[in-house]
Formats: sequence, C-alpha cells, structure tokens
Amino acid sequence: MAEKMTVSYQKKPCYDIVFERSFEGLAAQLQELQCEDRKLCIVTDSNVGPLYADAVREAVAPVCAGVDIFTFPAGEENKNLDTVKLLYSFLIERHYSRKDWLVALGGGVTGDLTGFAAATYLRGIDFIQIPTTLLSQVDSSIGGKTGVDFDQYKNMVGAFHMPRLVYMNLATLATLEPRQYYSGFAEAMKSGLIRDARYYEWLVSNMYEICDRDPDTVEEMVRRSCDIKRKIVENDPTEKGERALLNLGHTIGHAVEKAKNFTLTHGECVALGCVAAAFISWKKELLPMEEYYEIRDMFVPFNLPISADDLDREEILELTKSDKKMEAGHIKFVLLQKIGKAVLDTTVTEEEILAAIDEINFTEEDANE
Repeated sequence: MAEKMTVSYQKKPCYDIVFERSFEGLAAQLQELQCEDRKLCIVTDSNVGPLYADAVREAVAPVCAGVDIFTFPAGEENKNLDTVKLLYSFLIERHYSRKDWLVALGGGVTGDLTGFAAATYLRGIDFIQIPTTLLSQVDSSIGGKTGVDFDQYKNMVGAFHMPRLVYMNLATLATLEPRQYYSGFAEAMKSGLIRDARYYEWLVSNMYEICDRDPDTVEEMVRRSCDIKRKIVENDPTEKGERALLNLGHTIGHAVEKAKNFTLTHGECVALGCVAAAFISWKKELLPMEEYYEIRDMFVPFNLPISADDLDREEILELTKSDKKMEAGHIKFVLLQKIGKAVLDTTVTEEEILAAIDEINFTEEDANE
C-alpha cells in the first residue's frame, strides 16, 4: 500500500502526495483518478527525459487513452513563454482536449512550466506532478504555484493551479548529480528554519546519512518537509499571508540568481538568501547573534555556499526591488525571530539590504586579506 499524504484546498481534500521508490504504483494511482479515457502528455527536459520518460510512459500506457512526450532544453533560461508556446502548439497539433492531462516529469523548472501551461491551455486542464529532484520533492511540486520567468523577472507570470496528484519516486534521487542534490537540501533546511526547530535539529543530527543519501533518512526528510509545506499551503493557498513565509531566502536569493546569470543553482541562491535574511534578523535584534552564526555555518556541511564571488551590491539591490513580493512600495522580507519561527517584515531598509549583500559577498579584497 502506497504511503500517502493528502493536501486540502479550501478545507476539502484536493490531491495526494504519494511516496514510492519506483514507478510501479503510478498506474494504480491514475486508475483511482479515473483517467482511462484521457490522453497524457509527459512534459520533461533534455536531462530527465532520457532517464525516465520511457519508464513513465510504459507505466501509464495501460491505463490511459494515449501518451505523448514533449521534451524541452534543460535549464532555467528555458522556463519562459517561448517554451510554453511550443508546448501549446504540440498539444494543439495532437488535439488535446479539456479532458486530457499534462504530466510534469522533472525538477522545479519542469513543474512550474507544465503547471502554468495546464492552467492556461483551453482555460485550464488537469495535470500531475512527478518530481525527480530533491528540490521539487521537498518544495516546488506542492501547493499549486505555477509560473515562468519573464525577461529578467523570475516567476513574474504565473497562476495558482492545483495538481491532481503528486507522485514521488524517491529512487530518482540516486541519479542526481551531487550539486543538484545539495541544492534541494537548501529548501529542506528552509522548512525547518521557518516552522520547525525540531526538524532543523533532526537535519543537523542526520547530516551524514543525508549526505550519503541513505534511502530511509532521505524519505523521512522529504516527508517531513512536505508536511510542513502542506500545513502552510492549506492555511493560505494563494499567499495572502502565512504562505509568504516559504519565501525565506528567496528575495535576495532570486536577485543573486539573476545577477549571476543562473550560474548558481536555485538552492545555492536560497542558501545565500537565508544567510542574508538571518544576518538582517540579527542586525534588527530579532535573532540572537549565536543563532545567526549557527544558521550560516550549518549550510557548509551540506556543500551549500555562504558567500559568492564579486557580487554587484547595487545591481542586487535593484533586482530585489523588481521582486514580485513587493507590497505598497516596500520589499516584503521574511526574517527569523529564532530557529523555527519566521515573520514577515516590510521595514527592511536599503542600507540593511546592502549590509546583508556585503556579508555574503566574497571580493578580491577578502581574498587578499
């Protein structure tokens, strides 16, 4: 029997998160959703497709009307409306109707893009998430946030569109290159920092097992991260308040991601953003100094950066002002009062942001000291 966690929307059960270690249970899950007369289009990227697209097609073919595979070039730079247009054309040419479904097979980029296409094709069709990266399993596949980047603005175009199912084959994590694996860990660490100090402590105490990808430890990490996010998105599905806490580290993190032209992974930038947010929290006397340094240093054993080379502080400041989380002209920051308790703050000044950027900036001067 598959392990499941149900996510509610507007106080009614909406979709299940299913935890498996293969694709063998996928057909049974689709049968429960009554998709026998539906076509499925698997949307994947050029990295994940060669690994898993055929296995997923073989798993779902016996229980649906037909299966197509749409593959786009991997990379954040392709999470845009041009790729969505290509997907629309693919679906139109193959006569996909409102009853047919999309399947997001891959990481956060694929999930966001596929969800957005599903939300907008024929004014909305159903889709399922099959996240294959740690980052997408612990965070982005849950909650119905979809979107694409627009010019230099990250996730500026999007919609809330709930999946019908999130199916996690945890065995896919074994094929992740180390950098991508640790990138996903940043979102797991964020979950503990904002909501659950005991989970944060568990992550730290299971450091070696997590780094070794011990299957049972990794499954518990994914499950506990999903449960934190599930509770938050159930309370605030469309980010009117509490859900914004999930953006810890993302305001400066997104700005660094863009400024470095996506040469750093999303998780690496979230780690940098969490360090910057914790630094601001300390300087605003919300967070004790000892906790700031503990938070900063705990990213290091998980191969995540706490500084980046030669950041342009003024460029990053300007990029934070383009962030979609602006509110009445003020940047809506997520700060920490302690490990396990995050708060929203609209009083962060430009000087405080610049000081935080300086804190994570490793310059030539630093190298010469």
